[in-house]
Amino acid sequence: MERFEEWLHKDVHEYLTRRGAVDERLPECPDVEERWEAIAQAYLPDGAREFNQYPTASLGWMMYIGMALAKMWDRDWLRYAQMGDLYIYLRDKRGYDEMDEYIREEVLELKGDESSEIEKLTSDTAAHVLSFLRHQPIEPGTPEAFRAYVACLHQLYLMGMSTWLRRMGYHMTKV
Repeated sequence: MERFEEWLHKDVHEYLTRRGAVDERLPECPDVEERWEAIAQAYLPDGAREFNQYPTASLGWMMYIGMALAKMWDRDWLRYAQMGDLYIYLRDKRGYDEMDEYIREEVLELKGDESSEIEKLTSDTAAHVLSFLRHQPIEPGTPEAFRAYVACLHQLYLMGMSTWLRRMGYHMTKV
């Protein structure tokens, strides 16, 4: 499964680089990266339940969560880091089904074309990851399929974080 996630990481990174959403060198943000385990544990019951009927939403919401945490990190990480479960905090503002809108409107503070642009980027990226997943020789409903789903969520979380850090002006460049 480690190899699967490496391939996925490379594939999604190249995809987002071509779209101009991330840089060749991805930023590092250990504060947000360290929250992955807690976010994943809280998200999995909701995301896994929705995956069969709404796979791109189940995947894409995690990209939004990565974006939201990057924004929170930039805004006031000392405050947000002390909050309990940040996924539950985001979800419970409007509920799981409207979490994407809440994050775009209230956390990322997007309006109009900018909001539509991020909605399309996230939806397209989730569809790209879903296609990648479906083209693997993994039998649905198996423990391996579950681990692959979690790997997809992990990469979308990291790419959401990287996308938003770039939009806020953080770039990893040689000095």
